[in-house]
Amino acid sequence: MSISLKTIIEGLLFVADAPLTAERIAQVTEGTPKERVQKVLDELEAEYEEMGRAFVLKNVAGGYQFRSRPELSSYILMLKQKPPTRLSRAALETLAMIAYRQPILRAEIEKTRGVDVAGTIKTLLERDLIRIMGRQDLPGRPILYGTTKKFLEVFGLPSLEALPTLEEMDTLGMGEEEELLF
Repeated sequence: MSISLKTIIEGLLFVADAPLTAERIAQVTEGTPKERVQKVLDELEAEYEEMGRAFVLKNVAGGYQFRSRPELSSYILMLKQKPPTRLSRAALETLAMIAYRQPILRAEIEKTRGVDVAGTIKTLLERDLIRIMGRQDLPGRPILYGTTKKFLEVFGLPSLEALPTLEEMDTLGMGEEEELLF
């Protein structure tokens, strides 16, 4: 009995612990052309969306991953009985600056925000939302920060190019007291 490429790809996505790229799937499927793999991924993405199932196939962090529908989050949190991780407004502001201006120095963030961000950067590093990208060729060799693949996964972005523009962010209008849950 022959297994279809769609079934194989679906199985790979099901067991993967991180988003899979079309290139990686092509390698695993013994040289299936990347274009064919991408076509199957697009078909699967459309099928799951159309079926209205509890999960969807999403393009995140440069690859594809099964995700539960956002409207199920309260039920999933109750099942796991684990409070969601929260990011404060200060952490979100710092994370946004890093995402949009990376690689960026801590001093540049502090100059713009007007406050010390050492604790916030430590928290973002611990949660694997940012990483050290290197050092600036300046006295003291200050550290440069940038975002991680987990950042893309948490925010459901395929790449940094998918970040909303400043105009789009204004229309999203996050309130003063809101926090990000993930």
